Amino acid sequence: MQKKWKIKETDNKIVNDLAESLGVSRSIAHLLVIRGVTTFDEAKQFFRPDFSQFHNPFLMKDMQKAVERIQSAIANNEKILVYGDYDVDGTTSVAMLYTFLATLTENLDYYIPDRYTEGYGISLQGIDYAKEHNYTLIIVLDCGIRAVNQINYANDKGVDFIICDHHNPAEEIPNAVAILNPKQKDCNYPFKELSGCGVGFKLIQAFSEKNNIPFEEITPLFDLLVVSIAADIVPMIDENRAFSFFGLEQINKNPRVGLKVLMDVANRKGKWTISDIVFGIAPRINAAGRIEQGKKAVALLIEMDSFKAAKLAQEIERLNKTRRGLDQDITKQALSMIDDSKKSTVVYSQDWHKGVVGIAASRLIETYYKPTVVLAEKNGELTGSARSVKGFDLYNALLQCEKYLEKFGGHMYAAGLTLKKEKLQDFIDAFERAVSDTITEEQLTPEVTIDMELDLHDIGDKLFRLIQQFAPFGPQNRTPIFITKAVKDSGYGRAVGADKTHLRLNITNENSRNSISSIGFGLAHHFKKIKDGQIFDICYSIDENDWNGRKNLQLKLRDIKSN
Repeated sequence: MQKKWKIKETDNKIVNDLAESLGVSRSIAHLLVIRGVTTFDEAKQFFRPDFSQFHNPFLMKDMQKAVERIQSAIANNEKILVYGDYDVDGTTSVAMLYTFLATLTENLDYYIPDRYTEGYGISLQGIDYAKEHNYTLIIVLDCGIRAVNQINYANDKGVDFIICDHHNPAEEIPNAVAILNPKQKDCNYPFKELSGCGVGFKLIQAFSEKNNIPFEEITPLFDLLVVSIAADIVPMIDENRAFSFFGLEQINKNPRVGLKVLMDVANRKGKWTISDIVFGIAPRINAAGRIEQGKKAVALLIEMDSFKAAKLAQEIERLNKTRRGLDQDITKQALSMIDDSKKSTVVYSQDWHKGVVGIAASRLIETYYKPTVVLAEKNGELTGSARSVKGFDLYNALLQCEKYLEKFGGHMYAAGLTLKKEKLQDFIDAFERAVSDTITEEQLTPEVTIDMELDLHDIGDKLFRLIQQFAPFGPQNRTPIFITKAVKDSGYGRAVGADKTHLRLNITNENSRNSISSIGFGLAHHFKKIKDGQIFDICYSIDENDWNGRKNLQLKLRDIKSN
């Protein structure tokens, strides 16, 4: 798949002024300006986050109502049920709020809906459970913003709801006691891109302020918060970046027992990063809800006994291995079904496992870069996940297909949906029309966004250490990507990996005395461009390879083009 390389541009005067102000090189100043950091004070906040960067939680609409309702429930010994989605954001949210409230009341439990019998979001079954067990307040996290009918049903049964969500609201808002969602049109909260767990933390922060609980007593919850931010791929800016900064400190110094055993199972060495969470922790937490029940993940995350936590982690690891096998099978089958002439992909099989279709959708986009929907069947209904490409509003496209859907929800780049089997072809046609009418050829071409051009001789330990100060990395603060032109392999380039799909080479050029070890995951198809001393261009990030205790800089190649 041919990729477009796009180099970011900056204002030279702003870069020069910032370099002088900070006493850093133009290269570092350039990287900062690209990330919206243009003054000394902004740079100070960027490199040294502190608690003052957290916004007043009472700026969020309905926060006062939510705090007062929880205070009333605790004072009157009401039973509180903490309810959340079965993905990483949902289960970390539930574990976080449950951990906090458990210090204030014993009349507390949690509930994660079953993906297969109840589906996404607030279920009538969950409300019935609350009523039957005398719960009078449900605090729901990471879902609920579109649950108008369910909240009406709960109100009729005398069960109150506080909704903590970050998904896009519909025109009609549920009639809950309080709705905390910074994306509500009339919400004045200054940062709109919190994770679901982030919204839950703002509720905890507000309750703590109102009840004179020191902020330092809730900072141990940052370890769960950073896991949600990493897994839900929300922008790594503003509060999310500060939360992640302190969350990574917590995870590396003193993680909760449940996370510690998961980290041990993942067997990653050294200091944990956002990327380590994305690939080492998130898939394992997700596996519980994808294959069996998300409540197993919550049980692990709130467990304080190391032995019990280790047993739960082993069970979750078993589920993760099952998930991995299903993912590979579905992806392989789905790739053979794709119609490359269309601008969208919708694939379905009655044999696919509902829990891993989202992962499969993401993998399909890696091969066929276009908006993609993967569906599985259960009891005559098709349920699945949709994923988008950069710049294309998937949620809006699904909105145009709404009459063929039973329900849907999500973001610009990811969504979940359910439809009747007999409506499948109508949906496929409508989705293709919605995509074709609005997507551009530019959006259908994968893009590598490059921060700046770099000479090989500029790459060294000092530059690498400075780049690491830009962490935590994530959307809108990605690991810096560089371009170097007219390089060649020193002669040892080869395809590596079990399936020989990766490329290992040593990069050099006429300006460099030494070669730099480089790895290109999934780039072995470029081997013809680099052999026999051919000259080529590369884009890459600078990484550190730790092998048998020896650390060396290496280039992590993103793409290769003939010079």
